[in-house]
Amino acid sequence: MKHYHYIFTGSGLAALMTVYKMLQSEKFKDKNILLTDESPKKSNDRTWCFWAKEKTIWEAVISQKWNSALFANEDFRRNLELQPYQYKMIQGIDFYDFVFEAISKEKNITFLNEKVTNINELENHVYVATENNSFTCDQVFNSIYNKNTVATQTKFPVLQQHFIGWKIKSEEAFFNPQQATFMDFSVAQKGNTRFMYVLPTSKTEALLEYTLFSHSLLTTAEYEDAIKEYIEKLGIKNYEIVEKEQGSIPMTCYPFWKKNTKRVLNIGTAGGWTKASTGYTFKNSDKKSSRLVDFLQHQTDFRKFHRKNKFWFYDLLLLDILDRQNELGSRIFSSMFKKGNPALIFKFLDEETSLIEDIKVILKCPKLLFIKALLQSGRYL
Repeated sequence: MKHYHYIFTGSGLAALMTVYKMLQSEKFKDKNILLTDESPKKSNDRTWCFWAKEKTIWEAVISQKWNSALFANEDFRRNLELQPYQYKMIQGIDFYDFVFEAISKEKNITFLNEKVTNINELENHVYVATENNSFTCDQVFNSIYNKNTVATQTKFPVLQQHFIGWKIKSEEAFFNPQQATFMDFSVAQKGNTRFMYVLPTSKTEALLEYTLFSHSLLTTAEYEDAIKEYIEKLGIKNYEIVEKEQGSIPMTCYPFWKKNTKRVLNIGTAGGWTKASTGYTFKNSDKKSSRLVDFLQHQTDFRKFHRKNKFWFYDLLLLDILDRQNELGSRIFSSMFKKGNPALIFKFLDEETSLIEDIKVILKCPKLLFIKALLQSGRYL
């Protein structure tokens, strides 16, 4: 039975970010690393977007950048100048190819295209089984999300950011490739928080995603009918669907870190690395993977990795409101973006603001809603 220093069970965004940064640091050349996943990571199965002020290590795989964004609801539209930020997009396949090309050059890193069936932590090592193999290792990074862990608890609210996206190509020039539609709440809310993203890559091509923050998923037809209706509203009559994508991301402040042990660290969605209030994953995973690589050079006990901050509590208040009154999402986000400073809002969502800056953003929100949520927050603590 082969022994590794580290095994990644699941090789999604968080795992690939972490192993790539381990490689780049050149501090782990003497460590044998195994990545496992039932998916070969050969398809363009998702799109990640994030905002940044400066160039990142992922610059080579960014397929589109926007300096301007549109926020809209049924009552107003606002063009947001994003400086000093840019809104950036990465295609899943470009990210996978980029990381796996780097990994393929390293003799100490192995990828196994098999499903993990068992993780068993013992006193001095961890046992990992796949469909056809078994291994031991010093430590495991687990990104296999166990939905039941969250679904069966009742203390913390759990919503889903769920969506279907169509990448379309129109016969005529309809899109402004200089501006992304960040959130368009003008679509019918139907008792939920529902909006459209429009991410143009040229005057004739764009990714349109019908997105909800709610408890229950829809039928495929409901998402796609909403996309069709939105395309018609834009005035686009002749187009082809180039690609489709679909996803559902848990939005919760459930304390995933309590499942971490000395030798097993939950990462990615399984570790609560998704930004709970928005469902954004890329930026949070980028930050946490960098901190993890630094942590590995100084610490060995994964129970010491997690840090809880004030933003966890802010996210909890929003989720508490949307859990009880899901239809209020449009009102809350619209109040932030109608007159708020876009750069300050993005800084706040990136969890980089001071307390004074926090207050400036929070005061744009409906105060009574958050005061009520604050008064009821004791049950989560």
